[in-house]
Formats: sequence, structure tokens, C-alpha cells
Amino acid sequence: MGSLFGTDGIRGVANTDPITPEVAVQVGRAVATVLRKNHRARIVIGKDTRLSGDMIVTALASGICSVGGAVDMAGVLPTAGVGYLTAADGCDAGIVVSASHNPFYDNGIKLFDNKGFKLSMAVEAEIEAHVLAGCRDIAPAGHGEIGTTAPSADPHHRYAQFLVSAALADTDFSGFNIVLDCANGATHAVAPLVFSKLGANVTTLFDQPDGININDHCGSQHIETLRQTVAESRADVGLAFDGDGDRLIAVDETGRAVTGDQILAICAKHMKDNNKLANNLVVSTVMSNMGLRNALREMDIDHVITDVGDRYVLAQMIENGAVIGGEDSGHMIFLDHHSSGDGILTAIRLMETVRQTKRPLSDLAGIMKIYPQVLKNVKIQEKTDIYQIPEIADTIRDVEQRLNGQGRVLVRYSGTQPLCRVMVEGPDKAATEQYCQRIVDVIESKIGEK
Repeated sequence: MGSLFGTDGIRGVANTDPITPEVAVQVGRAVATVLRKNHRARIVIGKDTRLSGDMIVTALASGICSVGGAVDMAGVLPTAGVGYLTAADGCDAGIVVSASHNPFYDNGIKLFDNKGFKLSMAVEAEIEAHVLAGCRDIAPAGHGEIGTTAPSADPHHRYAQFLVSAALADTDFSGFNIVLDCANGATHAVAPLVFSKLGANVTTLFDQPDGININDHCGSQHIETLRQTVAESRADVGLAFDGDGDRLIAVDETGRAVTGDQILAICAKHMKDNNKLANNLVVSTVMSNMGLRNALREMDIDHVITDVGDRYVLAQMIENGAVIGGEDSGHMIFLDHHSSGDGILTAIRLMETVRQTKRPLSDLAGIMKIYPQVLKNVKIQEKTDIYQIPEIADTIRDVEQRLNGQGRVLVRYSGTQPLCRVMVEGPDKAATEQYCQRIVDVIESKIGEK
């Protein structure tokens, strides 16, 4: 089976092998064993709307019960909602069955500790060791000790109330016309409820999941319909979530996209202006646009840059005392209110900024210039050190010299797939595209899939 964990959980973003019921049973057994605290483990399980969710949830629950654990079944709920319930209900762990923004046929398993944080790499390694060994070292529960499952207590309304209570005391979106794109995913019930409770006039798109249509030409990866609807209906804003609801991409009142980096910059400035930006610090990843770095510098906000992945963003936030961090994909963490990325909470924070500044989102989005960015994937045979291949290293250095400080090159391997990702930013779209293709061509010629 090879390595179990990817950058976003167990096969969380379509790793090389699909999740099977057999694997899920073993994961359940291992999680219930590793994370229990001198008692029977209590674990909450939620899922998004993809077809294989029921199968995997059932297998996970069987594994947990087989070693004496108890399972709270939360049903369809955003990933961040499961993290909230885990901590709020005093559970030992939380499990989300989701593949986030991927197509319906992918699925994965995301894990939370008892405080609603993603697991440390050390704990992941312990769980992985058990699973890869077939859990042969884990004894089954006795006949009278087998665990049970029960429905989680009113998960949707409790999570919605948590989000409403996270809004500022004077938050009132009355008169605001908001269009929500729920990606036929986990936010389809909660997001409209939250924004209606906050007073907005809500129009909802893609809120009829059928197990197969999650992320299908909708959601944060496909905002064409949202853009058109916002422009035609003259709404104030459009908000697009991904399948499990931990990402947000926005659309301004003119129908233009507002990226994760722009949202991060907008919210950071508003927090600084209101003395809420702890340690005057923002955390983002190496994939953030150069425009974000420049904007934060101009606002005199300190900036820490991490490797790709929300776990690394969160780790640096905790280490440096930051309360806001995120990725250009729209995965944002507001650590003063929640332990994980939450697309709905991010949307609330963005809309609060629009409301309190009395400026349209299109105006606020001008806080940063977006440098043209080209990202291409190359299928590869093996993951060798890129910079140990002279032809590839020389091409990268030549492109960097030609950019002359007005752009950058980032070449990295995917953490979950046999891909090399090539990203080039520069001041000119055509030149940036040409530079990126040069690097792609040489990588394909040297280590590309034959």
C-alpha cells in the first residue's frame, strides 16, 4: 500500500490508491487505539456528499467499534464543523470522509485530535504503522465491550450557531444580496442557514447533491456560473465553497473573482486597522502570489512563508502567535475563532469587512496587484532531486535571471501524485507562459512519464 498519509489526510487528495472498505476498517481500529485516553475512544465522523462516503463511514465505524470505541455519526457536515464538534463534545478524535475539491470518484480521510486540530506528523506516523501492519498488534474488543454508534446531537444547527456566534456583535448583513455556490457539497445546508440568520438576502446555487455532482463545474474551482449570476442579479457578492467547505473563493459585485490571497490581504488590513492583528503577522505558503508579499510589505505587516499545506500554515501561526493565515486556494485559518480552515467563517470575516468599511468588494480587492501566474503539472516517472539534473537546474536558473527580480520560479513535487508542479510568476502574461513552458519541456524530456 505504500505511504498512507498525503498532505491533506489519508488519500485526501486522490493519492495513488483509492480508499477501500478494508483500509477504512483498519484506519478506524488504529485511530481508536492511538487516540483514546485511558478509556474507550469516542470519535465523531462526518462526511461530504460524494457517493462513496456512506461506504467508507460505515467501514470506519466498524473498525472503531471492533476495538471498543463509540462513534458519533454527524452525517454530511463541512470539515471544519467536524473539527468544532470534536472539541465541543469532548471527543477523542474527529474523522472527515472527503476529498475536498476533487471529483466525486476520489475520496479520503481527514483526522482531527481532541482539540479540533489536524494530527501531528508523529501521531499520523503511529497510526500509519498500525494500518500498514494490518493492525495485527491491536486486540479486538471482547464480546461485551464492542462499541456502538449513535447520531451526533443536532450537528447542523449547532455548527451553524457556532458560526453565527463567531460573527462580531454588531454584524448585520440586512440588505446585502449574497449568492452562495455550495458545490453540491457539505455546505449546502449550513451556509444558507448561517447567512440567513445574519440577515442577508441569500440566493443559493448548486445545493442539490446527488453523490456524483459534487464539485462538478461548480464550487471554488469552477466559478463561471457564480460570476454570471452575481453580475446578472446585481448581487453585492458571490461566495464559492469547495466540496468539504474549507475553502472560499469570492466574486465581487462586477462578477470578477477575488482570490484567496486577496481575501487574506483584505482581512489582514481590516484586522490591523482595528487592532486585532495579533503580532502584526500573516502566514501564507510559497504558492501565494508575489502581489500578496508586496501588499503586506506596503501595509507594514510582517509575513511568514511556509511550505504548501494548511498543516504548515497552522504550525507557523501557533509558533509565531498569528491569528490569520492561509493559501491562495482560499483555505483560510482564523485561529482566534477556530482550529482549522473554514470557508464559511472566512466568508463571514470578508463580508464583515465589506460592511464595516462601507466599500464594495471590487474596491477592497484592489489592495494588491496580482502578478500573472502560470502553473503546469508534469507527469513523471520518479521523484529525483530536480537540482541534481543539470539541464533542468540550468533552465530554471536562466528563467530566474531573465525575470530579474520581477517574478519567481517554484518547482516542486506533488505530495500525493506522481506530478512535478511548475509555477512561474512574472510581470507579463505572455513571457510568463513561455518561461513556464520552457521548464516543463525540459522536465518532460528528462524525467517525464514515457
